[in-house]
Amino acid sequence: MIEEVTGVRRIRMLYLQLLYRCNFTCLHCFHGERLQLADAFSLQEAINLLTLMHHRYGIEAVTLLGGEPFLHKDLPQVVRYAKQQLGLQVEICTNGYRIERRLTEIAPYLDFLRVSLEGIGATNDQIRKVGSYQGALSRARELGVHTGATLTVTSRNIHEVLPLARTLQDFGERQLKLHCLRSVGNAADHPELLVTDPTAYARLREQLQAADLAIEIVLDEDLSADGALETCAPAAGPREIERIEVDPRGALTMSCKAVGKDFHAFWYDKLTDRIHHRPSTTDELTLAVPDVVYGRV
Repeated sequence: MIEEVTGVRRIRMLYLQLLYRCNFTCLHCFHGERLQLADAFSLQEAINLLTLMHHRYGIEAVTLLGGEPFLHKDLPQVVRYAKQQLGLQVEICTNGYRIERRLTEIAPYLDFLRVSLEGIGATNDQIRKVGSYQGALSRARELGVHTGATLTVTSRNIHEVLPLARTLQDFGERQLKLHCLRSVGNAADHPELLVTDPTAYARLREQLQAADLAIEIVLDEDLSADGALETCAPAAGPREIERIEVDPRGALTMSCKAVGKDFHAFWYDKLTDRIHHRPSTTDELTLAVPDVVYGRV
């Protein structure tokens, strides 16, 4: 169905939000009130979608997230199926809070663990949860899992991006991924977190480029020098996109700018294991563009 409507024949990565439930209530979370919803993928539904996307669109990687994916009771089985049966690269994005036992169980099948951080020490804990800065990155490395972090750039932490990158680098982390804060979900109730200085992002990019870091820094498209494009349709010929994201209800989005806004042109029907097209606007069909990378692994 996606191919018929958009011309997209191949999708590299599936972002699979397994559930809404989370043990944090971060000030900037794009899910907002949906964190209270019970919607979630069952084990069989997750397996069905992974199989469909792999066979139909050739996905070669999956990122499991939520909510908090480590709260999903069938996470180990989903990870093992993705790795052993489909041969996918498997990444988990987590808050890293008290996950050590389950992490030990899935470590042999996990390619990358990404822990969300919002700054160093107290800065992180004020936005996320007290005590959350001391996460599971060190335990993951002990288990042989490649690790990194993700940070949403806000007015409270933009000055700590470079210090955090250096701290992570010193601890042997491979990557720091930076996201632009969007005024959706909880962030809509906290406008003070928005970066309002129009030159702030440019200065941040200059600092990162001048730092000559060994850790890889990945910027989403809204933090790049050119900003996000209005439309990102692939060139003529075999059409590919970098990612597609599915929420716990089955709503599929093709751009992170649409996440949290219910801009989705497609819906995965869990009962029939089929993807349906929904009436859409041009914005809803905006396709994902590659992130911008600074530094190196």
